[in-house]
Amino acid sequence: MSEKTTKKTTNVRFLTLTAILSAIAVILQYLEFPVPLMPSFVKFDFSDLPAILAAFLVSPLSGVAVCVLKNVIHMAVSMSAGVGELCNCLLGIAMVIPAWLIYKVKPSKGTAALAMLGGCVIVALASLPINFFITYPFYENFYGLPMEAILGMYREINNGVGSLWDALIWFNMPFTFVKFLLDSIVVFFIYKPLARVTRKY
Repeated sequence: MSEKTTKKTTNVRFLTLTAILSAIAVILQYLEFPVPLMPSFVKFDFSDLPAILAAFLVSPLSGVAVCVLKNVIHMAVSMSAGVGELCNCLLGIAMVIPAWLIYKVKPSKGTAALAMLGGCVIVALASLPINFFITYPFYENFYGLPMEAILGMYREINNGVGSLWDALIWFNMPFTFVKFLLDSIVVFFIYKPLARVTRKY
């Protein structure tokens, strides 16, 4: 097979898998649901799963593309003027790039598990500045929702929440970690079978 043909095949594979995984991510983003022990405005979905899968199955660029595309499409029904989608996109990128970089050090099943766990820790930590400097200031300034009202939603669950940092550390950071961990567990078990299928075709 010539270099030109190989490059063309790689490009077709990139575009095809990225498009398919982006479409799946868009669908999953609509299938959100509330979770216990979190304020009602915090929702759970599996839309980051395809992005993680894209990074490992295709390339980190594919993973980033899925993060961007699903959120650009979701902006059509956004109730946050695109800020929620921006934060979601940043969190997804904060997961897929570090996870892929760790995995490429020494690709193996064990390294993949370590990479995804490491990615979950990094994105959980990244959720602190993203939410503190972008998400919640937007809700406060754009919607005119006082910070005390936001904190009140957290205090209904835990009276000990004294500041936004408390809310983010006690609630949002663990939530983000668990959310991406569940995505990663699914990816860990389906990656190899899907990799064999995509290589075949």
